[in-house]
Amino acid sequence: MLDAFQIKSAASSLDEAERSRSQIRQLSQQYPDITVADAYAIQAAWVDKKINDGRSVIGHKIGLTSKAMQAALAIDEPDSGFLLDDMLFADGGEVPTERFIATRIEVELAFVMKTRLAGPNCSLFDVMNATDYVVPSLEILDTRIERIDPATKATRKIADTIADNAANAGIVVGGRPFRPNDVDLRWVSAILTRNAAVEETGVAAGVLNHPAHGVAWLVRKLHQNQGCLEPGQIVLSGSFVRPVEARKGDTFQADFGPFGTVGCHFA
Repeated sequence: MLDAFQIKSAASSLDEAERSRSQIRQLSQQYPDITVADAYAIQAAWVDKKINDGRSVIGHKIGLTSKAMQAALAIDEPDSGFLLDDMLFADGGEVPTERFIATRIEVELAFVMKTRLAGPNCSLFDVMNATDYVVPSLEILDTRIERIDPATKATRKIADTIADNAANAGIVVGGRPFRPNDVDLRWVSAILTRNAAVEETGVAAGVLNHPAHGVAWLVRKLHQNQGCLEPGQIVLSGSFVRPVEARKGDTFQADFGPFGTVGCHFA
């Protein structure tokens, strides 16, 4: 495992990469023996730095929820990251392209918690009971780490993604909030357009067969470090479409049918 100095150094490198909009080399290339535990330690150190700089945690994101993505990265579970207050953008508003490096968009359902949720045995039913409402959302992804190493041509590993706060950079929520028990969440669907052209479509069952399963997984994962979900926190439950590249001037809209639309413009 990495020592404390290496973890702090990696977190500082990621922070500087975000500030300067200049990607760093894959951590899996710098530290060939890096583990998933190391990656989460780096993520935590980076988030702690952000909090010390004045940011606050508003929730969490869950990624790599599809079997195909897990197989591609040789893992058997999702990953997670933190949502911070400066990551929240207004529905229909502008997203400053110059703030990011290589943005992409995903479509998700966001769970907003009603009560505290914790414990090693959290289930889908616990999540449903603890959720205030579910709302359509877009996740803005970015990568502070090179996707492909120029020297070896190696692609990012799971440790790279986790350390990079699970590639999270922003969130947009909109549409019509609804109670989780009012509909079959597995069948919530969305059409994602970029500049009015359809790019992706998907159904929420693509997230672990039910998006609440992802939230339950997160609670169990947080419990390992004495963590939990707090009332009012937002949880991005995982994308059910492939990520779409976002370029300066692009306008995105996700149409959730009876649950409304959510969108943003990259200025």
